[in-house]
Amino acid sequence: MPCIKKIKIDDTIYEANVDFRVAIRCNEIATDETIGDLERALGIICTMFGASALDNPHHYEKLLKWAKNYLSCGVEVQDTKEQPDMDYIEDYDYIVASFQSDYGIDLDSVDMDWKRFNTLMNGLSNSELGNCCVLNRVRNLRNYDPSQIKDAKERQKVVKAKEQVALKRYKEENHLTKEQEESMERLNKILGL
Repeated sequence: MPCIKKIKIDDTIYEANVDFRVAIRCNEIATDETIGDLERALGIICTMFGASALDNPHHYEKLLKWAKNYLSCGVEVQDTKEQPDMDYIEDYDYIVASFQSDYGIDLDSVDMDWKRFNTLMNGLSNSELGNCCVLNRVRNLRNYDPSQIKDAKERQKVVKAKEQVALKRYKEENHLTKEQEESMERLNKILGL
């Protein structure tokens, strides 16, 4: 049974599909830079409220405002230039595995609203001692700064591992340039490392 939340705008009742899969799709639409703002707004409205919601253009603004508030879980979204360390679409397999290992929940066979999904996402195991779910191991690796590793071979292993789990959408070259490698080696010699 889908996760439905009824909302009323003026005298019209809308059924918002608040299932986490629908919310993930809405977030994907919201971040799609290949489409314009109007298409993004209409895509979110149609995805969350169904095609019939497009019949009431005078409700678009209120529907979109409700959807934005719901999708952000009531938290004001900050515009940041930082690269995200997770993508719901690219990391879906890691998310599924993490929910299974931490909670025993098979995401592919459960109905769950977006707010509960996010609450559980925030509670996934994450320990510096290594006892954490696969999603957070990947996220920790993506956030790790290999320049802190003094040994060149170990640093290259970490750089290679980061490349293997890098998000395709934000993939950058994680290699240190030859000049940076030489500079690190000179610094290590000066420091006696």
